[in-house]
Amino acid sequence: MEKLSTMKLLPELLVGAQYDIARQLMLIWGQIRASLVYMAIVVAFNKLFGKTPEKRYKWEPFEDNVELGSSIYPLVLVQVPMFNEKEVYQLSIGATCGLSWSSDRIVIQVLDDSTYPLIKVIWGF
Repeated sequence: MEKLSTMKLLPELLVGAQYDIARQLMLIWGQIRASLVYMAIVVAFNKLFGKTPEKRYKWEPFEDNVELGSSIYPLVLVQVPMFNEKEVYQLSIGATCGLSWSSDRIVIQVLDDSTYPLIKVIWGF
């Protein structure tokens, strides 16, 4: 079996400094510092010239219009995934049904893969 040397494990950057711990630490710190400076420049550029969500998206609040009714609201699908969670059925389904959204513009799906026989009886399967 071939003996594994430290030369194969060290990256090429650290080859000259394999016995000098201080030099290794300085080389590693130099790499970290370079990436930190790069990140600082990117963050500063985004803060100065980046678009805020208010500038990026044009949005207006919904206005209540009697003629349009609730058609101005988008159709929303809410999925409630469950698996053998009989303790929280009523809580999670009740919270989903209590959302303040137009009732003709919301679809609620309960995705239940439970294996409990009692839960299958509740759902009528």
